[in-house]
Amino acid sequence: MFNDFKIQDEDRPAYIQVKEYLKRLIAKGALQENQKLPSTREMSVLLAVSRNTILAAYSDLEEEGLIYALKGKGSYVAGVHRTSEESQPALQTDWSARVSGYARKAVELDRMKNGIRTPRRSTISFTSIAPDEQLFDLDHVKRAFLDRMALEGHVLLNYGYAKGYKPLIELLMRYMEQKGVELEGKDLLITSGFTEGFDIVLSALHRRHGAVLCENPTHQTAIKNLKLNGFDVTGIEMEHDGIHLGKLKEALMERAYDCAYLVPSYHNPTGIVTSPAKRIALMKLMAEYQIPVIEDGFNEELRYSSSHALPLMSIGGRGNGVVYLGSFSKVLFPGLRVGWVLADKQLIDYLESIKRARSIHTSTIDQAILFQYLHNGHLDKYLKRARFEYKKKYEWTRQCCEKYLPDARLSGDGGLHLFLEFAPGFDTHKLLASCSEQGVVFTPGDMFYTDGSGRNTMRIGFSRVSLEDIEEGLRIIGATARMQGQK
Repeated sequence: MFNDFKIQDEDRPAYIQVKEYLKRLIAKGALQENQKLPSTREMSVLLAVSRNTILAAYSDLEEEGLIYALKGKGSYVAGVHRTSEESQPALQTDWSARVSGYARKAVELDRMKNGIRTPRRSTISFTSIAPDEQLFDLDHVKRAFLDRMALEGHVLLNYGYAKGYKPLIELLMRYMEQKGVELEGKDLLITSGFTEGFDIVLSALHRRHGAVLCENPTHQTAIKNLKLNGFDVTGIEMEHDGIHLGKLKEALMERAYDCAYLVPSYHNPTGIVTSPAKRIALMKLMAEYQIPVIEDGFNEELRYSSSHALPLMSIGGRGNGVVYLGSFSKVLFPGLRVGWVLADKQLIDYLESIKRARSIHTSTIDQAILFQYLHNGHLDKYLKRARFEYKKKYEWTRQCCEKYLPDARLSGDGGLHLFLEFAPGFDTHKLLASCSEQGVVFTPGDMFYTDGSGRNTMRIGFSRVSLEDIEEGLRIIGATARMQGQK
C-alpha cells in the first residue's frame, strides 16, 4: 500500500495532494475504520515527501473527521459510513430514452460537437471569429481586477444581483446613449454573454404565431436557439446593403410573426452593414406590421472606415419595440462572460425574474473587472489598436481572396470575417474535405442558412490567423477550388 502515490502537480501544495490521496483510500475502503496509519515519519518515507507535508495532511484529515489521534499511540482511520459493493443498489437508467426533445434537438444542432475537426496542430484555420488573444490588454485587465478587489473584494465574492452590477449597468446605459439610443422608458439587464441574453428574451416571448423573421443567412447560434425555443424561422435574402425589403414585405403580407431577429452591423456571416437609408425603411416596415425587433449589436465597434450607422434601437426613438443585445466578446475578452439586454422597462422586469430563476446572477467578478476596465478609459485605446491590427488582416484577406478566388463573390465591410459565394452547384463541403487534407479549414456557409441552401458559400475568419498563413491558406483554397470546378 501507498506505493502508487506520486506528486501530480509541482505547482500545487504537496500536503493537499497527500490529503486527497489518503481521502480516496479511506473512501474506497482501502483504509479501514480504526486502522492505524503509519507515523508521520514513516509516511514521509513511504510517499517520498517531507514530514511537515504529512503533518499538515494529517492535521487537515483530523479536522475533517476522517482520522483521529490517540496521544502517544498515533493516528487512526475514523468511521466512515459506506456500503459494500454487494449491497449497493445498481440503478441503471437508459438516458437516451429519458432525455427530452429539447436535448435531442440541442445535440442535432450542436455544430461544435458535430462540426469541423482540425486534423493537426499546424492547420491553418479560418473557422474562428474570436478576437486574437495576442492583442489582449493584460496589464490593464490585471490592474482593473486589483483595483476593484481592493475597493470591494468582499462584496464581489458574494452573491450578486440578478439584474446586474449597478456601476456596470449605469456605465452601459451611458454607452448606449452615446450610440444615439433614447433611454427614457428603457432599462438594462446584465447577462452571461449574448447567447444567454438571447435565450432569456426568446423564452419570455409568447409564441402566439410561433414564427420569427431574420436575414438569410444569419448567426448560426441564433438559428439554433430559435429552433430550440420552438420558433419556425423564416429567412429573408440579403442584398449588398442589407436585408431585401421587397422580400421582407412579401413575407410580412403572407403570415404573422412574433418578432424579427436582425444583425444590422458587420452581419454574421456575410459581414454586410445595413445602410442608413435601409435601416430607416426597415424600421418603418416593422412599425407598420407591429413586429418587435431583437437587434444583435454584433461587432458594431469593429468598423474600419469613418462611416458609422446608428443601431436600429436609436432609429426607433422613444418607441419600445426594439430589444438590443450587446456584448464585448468579439471586441474585448470572450473569457469575461458579460453581455447585456437593453429594452423596455416592463420587459426587463420579466427578464430579470427569468435570469434569477435560471442562474441567480452573472459573475460579479467578471462584471466588476469589465466595469473598472471601461471606467479607467482603456476601451477606446484598445479599440484603436485592435482596429489597426484587424484592418490590416481584413484588407490583406480581401486582397488574397480577390487574387486566389477571383470567381467567388465577396462580401464583408468590417469585423473579423469575410463571406464568399461560389457559382450555384459548387460544393464547399467537398472543398473543405480536400483542403483539410492539405492543412487548411474554413466554415462552410450552409450552416448559416435557414432554408438548407448555401452549400456554395463559405465564411473566412481571419482574426487569429497570421498574414503569412492567410495568404498560404487562401492560395490552397483557391487552387483546390479551381481543380474542383474543372471536374
